[in-house]
Amino acid sequence: MVKKMDTSFTWTLMDWYRANHRALPWRKDKAPYHVWVSEIMLQQTRVEAVREYYKRFMDALPTISDLAAAEEETLLKLWQGLGYYNRIRNMHKAAQIVEQELGGVFPCGYAEIKALPGIGEYTAGAIASICFDVPVAAVDGNVLRVMSRLKNDSTDIQNAKFKKQIGAELTALYPQEHCGDFTQGLIELGALICGPAGQPKCEICPVAAYCQGREQGTAAALPVKAKKKARKKVEMTVFILHTAENAAEGQVKRTAVCKRDATGLLAGLYQFPNVDKKMQASEAIAQAESWGCRPKDLLRRAEYCHVFTHVEWHMTGYYILVETMPHAFQWATDAQLAQEIPMPTAFGYFLQ
Repeated sequence: MVKKMDTSFTWTLMDWYRANHRALPWRKDKAPYHVWVSEIMLQQTRVEAVREYYKRFMDALPTISDLAAAEEETLLKLWQGLGYYNRIRNMHKAAQIVEQELGGVFPCGYAEIKALPGIGEYTAGAIASICFDVPVAAVDGNVLRVMSRLKNDSTDIQNAKFKKQIGAELTALYPQEHCGDFTQGLIELGALICGPAGQPKCEICPVAAYCQGREQGTAAALPVKAKKKARKKVEMTVFILHTAENAAEGQVKRTAVCKRDATGLLAGLYQFPNVDKKMQASEAIAQAESWGCRPKDLLRRAEYCHVFTHVEWHMTGYYILVETMPHAFQWATDAQLAQEIPMPTAFGYFLQ
């Protein structure tokens, strides 16, 4: 007989969380700035990958005031590799609102937090419950997976009504205090026990007695999620154009980069010159000549596929040694590429 999900479920999960949770840098305190930055970084990114990004970000921008005052290119460079660059732009806007309109004090109410740019229902729920003890659920894909199994519910988890229903059911289970432990308990359960790949670890699950999916033998088949549309595929040729290095003559190697448009995919970031078609080597050399680069040597060719949510870039890269540096491009040193210029992973691959 499966137990009813009531306050006993809540306290069982919280007790388990307190004894078994991972030691993560953003859990050292309940500062809203720390939780906010971590939650935005963790969206569609593995926890282990986020650790180093979080440390680097906090070392550079230890307070929300520092974030508000930072230059956009500095922020984009710090965010490099995490993708979804509008997230850091929205964080920048939100930090400026907190500084300029809220006296530097992060809001403590769910609605006020959600009103900030770039903060949706899940992130607002996480910050409100973890930092301010507000009894409001933070429902993301991990929590929906856990709840689908606990309820043995085959509703598509992308269904907005289902998500709202789960949020209401969980909110009703929140304790009067220590709300953050319940929020993080649900997150930790999805990460450590009731994961997305393979069989859920029902044999060691702290709330197995409440799980209808386990009792019915359906847990591994849940949740149900409709298949996404096939991604569009785009062929591209990327040009890594660089000059020779000659220490004796004081010549430093420089590589051509240019800035992307202010709108659209990877807006405002830097890229290597590129064209939207696949070129053979002779065509690539001719293209470089048309830009006024005077190619001297074709050094090598590399292939790379970068996958975005809705599109795949199938990229052919040509490394070409050139003799001139036309003004159509910005010519950056290796140090500038490493430390200053925000280059998304799609193009950063060709720096390896």
